[in-house]
Amino acid sequence: MEQQNDLQKRLLLALALSFAVFVAFDILMPKTATNIEQNQTTQTTQSSATPKIVKSESNTPQVPALAQSSETPSSAVNSLVTIKSDKFIYNIDEFGRIAQLTMLEKKYEYEGEPLKVLDNKSVKPLEIRFSDAKLNDEAHKVPYTTSNTDLDLHSGAQKVLLTQKLSSTTVTKEITFYKDGHYDINVKLSTPKEYFIMPGERPNADHTRYMVVKGVMIKAKDKPLEIIEDGDAEEKLTLHNVEFASSFDRYFTSILYSFEKPLTVYTQVTKDEDALLFVEGKSNMSLNGYLGPKEYKVLEALNPKLTDAIEYGLVTMISKPMFKILAWINNLIGNWGWAIIIFTILVKLLLFPLSYKGLMSMQRLKDLAPQMKEIKERYAKDPQKMNMKMMEMYKKHGANPMGGCLPMILQIPIFFGIYRVLLNSVELQGAPWMLWIQDLSQKDPYFILPILMGASMWYQQKLTPNTMTDPMQQKIFQFLPVVMTLFFLTFPAGLVLYWLVNNLFTIGQQIVINNAYAKQKATKVATKK
Repeated sequence: MEQQNDLQKRLLLALALSFAVFVAFDILMPKTATNIEQNQTTQTTQSSATPKIVKSESNTPQVPALAQSSETPSSAVNSLVTIKSDKFIYNIDEFGRIAQLTMLEKKYEYEGEPLKVLDNKSVKPLEIRFSDAKLNDEAHKVPYTTSNTDLDLHSGAQKVLLTQKLSSTTVTKEITFYKDGHYDINVKLSTPKEYFIMPGERPNADHTRYMVVKGVMIKAKDKPLEIIEDGDAEEKLTLHNVEFASSFDRYFTSILYSFEKPLTVYTQVTKDEDALLFVEGKSNMSLNGYLGPKEYKVLEALNPKLTDAIEYGLVTMISKPMFKILAWINNLIGNWGWAIIIFTILVKLLLFPLSYKGLMSMQRLKDLAPQMKEIKERYAKDPQKMNMKMMEMYKKHGANPMGGCLPMILQIPIFFGIYRVLLNSVELQGAPWMLWIQDLSQKDPYFILPILMGASMWYQQKLTPNTMTDPMQQKIFQFLPVVMTLFFLTFPAGLVLYWLVNNLFTIGQQIVINNAYAKQKATKVATKK
């Protein structure tokens, strides 16, 4: 019964400590290596290794395995075609691949320079690999020719024709680029050959240490998403009726998709246990692609199904509707910071009826603490009778030791859901709130919000009835605001803002409830007189 008496506090303590462990793991866990030696010819240095062939079942194309090359590809970009818009620049290299995506918007800058989204040493989007080892090796040595070297998207969509003449077939890629970052691609082979076209390895645009999902994603028709995180790939997969295949990091994605004519997609495992995606090609093949930030509006405009490419980890089902509400509020007021504040207030108002009952119950338990202590001492050797007497006392005074638990339990998924939204939504990158907070996706540069959050958490504890009897738990709880403040120093300002506003309204609720309970007690005393 003692456990029930302080269950509310223990739940809050468990939430805070589990969150602290979660964050500590996030900070201390080494990031997965992003540079992988692949069998590829990059911009100026080509690998001489011959791809190995994976034995496959009958009538199944043979996917070129990853060859282990001892050469380190060059980081230089030998650009064959340059595609420019007001937001980005595409560079297509001499082997018909998107060698680089450079983001021109200031909010994406990294170390004062325009953000380069792709790792120079990684497998690139639109790379073609053949099942035939000799043909594949030739394809990584013979350059493409182009119909145009410079495309300007300011006036609208632009088309380029890329041609590669191999000994046994000629490959043509007709690509139409659009201002929103998506493209249409038609691939033709003069002589039928088994080949694969790739969305490339995941973008390497996230330089933070936050624990976010990175890897590949495959969405087959009428089936749940298949997500393989970096470092977790264990076996080769074959998936049919695939609507889109994505390689992604925190904010960016490279997607190949086709909803009218679903695709067949194969995966292979790299030496670092990452997954590579291979889309099965045809002699004449048309599909669509997108390379860029995972902006909800952009993906929804292309096809609502593509919004599934925005992934929030285990709490995606909670986070997606939360993001939609936040985005709706932001569309009304035009500021993500105020949208976070309004969203937090709405959540608190929604939970207030439950919080009111729970906190009133905690007040009654606080007043019953002397009687509880007396019962425990009297029936210390008879736990069954002690529990019976406790229940009789609760019933007599209308106290419910479990009353404060439900609101707290509901807050746990809400918090982790909003945590992922504020951590994964590219819309918040570079989004200002006011005054010194000019980027809600970055930490508070002056640590004002984390300190205010810690102070509010400390004051909230002072107002909240304390039914803990374990001295060790009391000490841990007292130091919790300090611990949480230290963790929040490096957290995105948007997340700290949410927690701060949540604390402030919890304080307001507690004051209202304390006053209401005091009036109830005064009324009972006056009635007895």
